[in-house]
Amino acid sequence: MFCLCFRINPYKVTFASYRANQLQDNLAFIHREMQQSYPEYKPHYLFKKMDGSVLGKLLYIFHMIHATFHLATSRYFIIDDFYFPIYVIKPRNRVDIIQLWHSAGALKKFGLSTVGKPFGPSPEYLKHVAIHGNYTKAYVSSTEVVPYFAEAFNMPAENIYPLGIPRTDYFYSKEMIGDLRIQFQRTYPQTKRKKVILYAPTFRGKSHAQGTFRIPFEVEEMKERLGEQYVLLIHLHPYMRGEFALEEGNFAFQVKDAFSIQELLALSDLLITDYSTVFFDYSLLGRPMIFYPYDLEEYIRSRDFYYTYEDMVPGPMAADTETLIQLIQNEGGSEDEIAQFRNRFFDHQDGHSAKRIAQHIFG
Repeated sequence: MFCLCFRINPYKVTFASYRANQLQDNLAFIHREMQQSYPEYKPHYLFKKMDGSVLGKLLYIFHMIHATFHLATSRYFIIDDFYFPIYVIKPRNRVDIIQLWHSAGALKKFGLSTVGKPFGPSPEYLKHVAIHGNYTKAYVSSTEVVPYFAEAFNMPAENIYPLGIPRTDYFYSKEMIGDLRIQFQRTYPQTKRKKVILYAPTFRGKSHAQGTFRIPFEVEEMKERLGEQYVLLIHLHPYMRGEFALEEGNFAFQVKDAFSIQELLALSDLLITDYSTVFFDYSLLGRPMIFYPYDLEEYIRSRDFYYTYEDMVPGPMAADTETLIQLIQNEGGSEDEIAQFRNRFFDHQDGHSAKRIAQHIFG
């Protein structure tokens, strides 16, 4: 209907996401570069964080109507995750649907690589909804991962460009990180003169929701052994809900909306994760990381990986609190191991990914 009534605006760019209710991460960096270098293009926004309530589902109907209009009238439609409207509404031929996938590298399987898995779509569902269909371009971190994205999106490898991850440009701005550190220490004065451990576990649910998450190691034991030198920050995936009580004090803090994951990575001295691909980003900082895959076998059954997990992670693994504490005291793995990993999964390490991608799209 909108296609019959409205023309494509050649300078209209729509940014859309289910991950947040505002511009952030890769979309924010491309948006800023577009406004600075290509001001003739005008941005529009479709942000709707998924809400499973009755009201949320009703409001989603209006979101679909808005999405249909913007799909019909935008020259460029840029997303960073699964986005249902473009799988059920066929875009016009002259509209570029651009995927800036939120994860760097490639570890856990996603998209069409998970068909038939408990996490993934069923073949029957795909008969009705062409998930990850209609993308015209996608941008990734390295040539190494292009085949996996081609499989996951069922798109030609020549339409997938290893030009970098825009949000990682942040790591190369010493001035911004310096200002951030001042802001962070004002918010959390307990972190001054202490090393910062960031715990960032992966999303374990299906679609856009996960049941409550419980910390799989003993925080009180860590506090007793590490509290004089360290603080522990806990950051959950946008689709996760945490159910745990942290004793008020000077050691463990759950960081929610005040700071983004990219900012927390930049601030931290050591990362603990499991299967979250934030460790790809973190490798650019060259700092130690520890892997805590407490449910590895179960995760392989439900989701699986593109690589053998134990062979590719650039740091030591722990399966219990005692081992985790010892690894923290030893400050993770080797710098050479991290450097080899970084060079394998990032073709560009210069802080100009947003500029490269924006030039490729708009130049």
